[in-house]
Amino acid sequence: MTKQVGLAQGMLLFRLNKAQTFAIGTLKIKELVTMLKLTSLPQSHPAVLGSATIRGTTIPVIDMAAAIGFAPLADEEKASCYIIVTDCQRITVGFAVRAIDRIVNCSWRDISSPPKNLGPNAFLTGVTWVEEQLIQLLDVELLLSSIYPQAPQEGLQIDSRQLLLLQGLNILLVDDSLVARRQLSEALNNLSIPYRVTTNGREALGIMLEQAANNTRINILVSDIEMPGLDGYELAFEVKNNSATAQAYIILHTSLSSEISVGQAHQVGADEALTKFDAAQLIEAMLRGAEQQAQII
Repeated sequence: MTKQVGLAQGMLLFRLNKAQTFAIGTLKIKELVTMLKLTSLPQSHPAVLGSATIRGTTIPVIDMAAAIGFAPLADEEKASCYIIVTDCQRITVGFAVRAIDRIVNCSWRDISSPPKNLGPNAFLTGVTWVEEQLIQLLDVELLLSSIYPQAPQEGLQIDSRQLLLLQGLNILLVDDSLVARRQLSEALNNLSIPYRVTTNGREALGIMLEQAANNTRINILVSDIEMPGLDGYELAFEVKNNSATAQAYIILHTSLSSEISVGQAHQVGADEALTKFDAAQLIEAMLRGAEQQAQII
């Protein structure tokens, strides 16, 4: 029996300039430290300030404002800055920000997708209001990909029987991050596996219910966990607790290197939970789902 996981999301609020307040989820954050002595990193991205050693580990420190197109930190500002140490997509980095505001709790239901007219490189996954103040959630995955571009990954080599299994299924991908959607899509495009893709859990649930009503149900759902409106946990819970959609094989994936998030994924009925992104691991998980679905069909 599945168990519903709470929708509360801890968010760290901070400032990159005087006018706007930004946020990232606290599950991505390892710690906050005041600015440290930095060591230069030759030939690095212009937004990389250098490296710092924190608790015996050396990590790059990125000027977050400069990375998303704002005015970079001036030398006289750096001494009063804070470093947000994050663990995202198996990469530990520090983000230098001008000011730390506070940590607040916010429901995913109160977070909306960013306006579409902002364009694909707005570095935002959502917006919300806290005490009549507009808060913009940063797309950390997109930001990191702009600093450290990843070479295309080769997916798992599969045989003709496995390929036919996957090609015969209805697959739905859902993620609010542009870079994550691109990675997921490339993994399937490389194998000529058809799929649908959407940007949030509410739309994904609507698609699944519509497909079920037309007797063309979604067989495999691959979903992010942290999403505006309806997060991956609640999406999985809703899918598994509706007889029309319950047979779907659910793969939740997350940029969080956290045993807690994986454990919660299983509580809400997800069949698998992956730390994104590894193309081969994703295809292996989908093959397990395809084998299960073949038994149902």
